[in-house]
Amino acid sequence: MTADQHPNHPSARTALSVNVNKVALLRNTRHLGIPDVVKAASLCLEAGAQGITVHPRPDERHIRRDDVYEISAMMKDWPGREFNIEGNPFHNLMEFAHDLSARGLPLHQCTFVPDSEDQFTSDHGWSFPQDAERLKPLIEQVHARGVRVSLFMDPDAQAMAAAKAVGADRVEFYTESYARAWPGPGKNKALSRFTEAARAAVAIDLGVNAGHDLNRDNLTEFLRAVPGVQEVSIGHALVADALELGYEATVKDYLRCIDEAFTRA
Repeated sequence: MTADQHPNHPSARTALSVNVNKVALLRNTRHLGIPDVVKAASLCLEAGAQGITVHPRPDERHIRRDDVYEISAMMKDWPGREFNIEGNPFHNLMEFAHDLSARGLPLHQCTFVPDSEDQFTSDHGWSFPQDAERLKPLIEQVHARGVRVSLFMDPDAQAMAAAKAVGADRVEFYTESYARAWPGPGKNKALSRFTEAARAAVAIDLGVNAGHDLNRDNLTEFLRAVPGVQEVSIGHALVADALELGYEATVKDYLRCIDEAFTRA
């Protein structure tokens, strides 16, 4: 493996994982099963997405329990693509990780997110050293099933070593602060925090993911500035775009945004 092929190397190409929660949210407003969440995930994979993400909250306001198993079963038809489950490991995430493993269904990554049960959306990362002791045994349990663990984190360069020490394979940067600042005068300051944190992560061989309010406008600039991003998980903006453009055109345009970030003039 050459340096630029290493998965944490700054020049490695970023994968797109489509979060289908908002498809499920729309479906749940009726009792007809439309739109079909599994079909939506399949169409995104057909269009070239490298993975699918779900975040099944305990209240099942969007992704439901059955969705997790049905999407995972569908992923068996897509070798080389990844299934990522986000959630709080102190709520229902560990149950899914254990059960999918017991059923022999695909699960490639668990993203630990410190959200409360009634939280509107994820809005902060884990804190160290406060969360270290309780996270470590849960990370070990997921690793025992051959599954990667990513920790949802704020862009704090000083916290990267602590995330690595507790056993995380990757961190997923919570990117709303960048998205909220883009394209205004505070954009560069916000972006610099992610650049610094990513450099700190890459330096210790800690993988980097990113997600939350990334979209077709701000994605390319983010990836050009932030080294080593292995995966972006995008849901809200992508599903909103798909309402107008369709899944295929939307996924391909997000892939174009990623490609442009790695194209040097």
